[in-house]
Amino acid sequence: MNLPKRAADAHATLAAAFNTGDVATVLSMYDFNGIIVPEPGKPVSGKEAFESAIRSILSVKGKMEIKTVYCLQTGNLAVGRSEWNITDGDEVKVSAKGIEVMQQQADGTWKILIDHAFGALENLVAW
Repeated sequence: MNLPKRAADAHATLAAAFNTGDVATVLSMYDFNGIIVPEPGKPVSGKEAFESAIRSILSVKGKMEIKTVYCLQTGNLAVGRSEWNITDGDEVKVSAKGIEVMQQQADGTWKILIDHAFGALENLVAW
């Protein structure tokens, strides 16, 4: 399990873990004290809710691609904006624009504290 040493590498690490079915790395990418929004309007927090949300996303068969639009870092905090999708051949199963807040850990690796997977979509109303 190789967690990113740079905030800017979090998206690539997450996509690689998803694509290899590495559940342990995907789960370890998140700080369970934070928030994940696995579908619009449904934020969850806590270890069990995170695991359920992540396993649900991992159950979507296909290849995940995450493009980092930007990653801004100050000290041990960073905010990223992503465009991501899961495709199976020519079929697009999920396509979204997300916003992620990441925090550097004591060991120098980065974890996602807030993952609003659909947070940058047009016409999205905050919950």
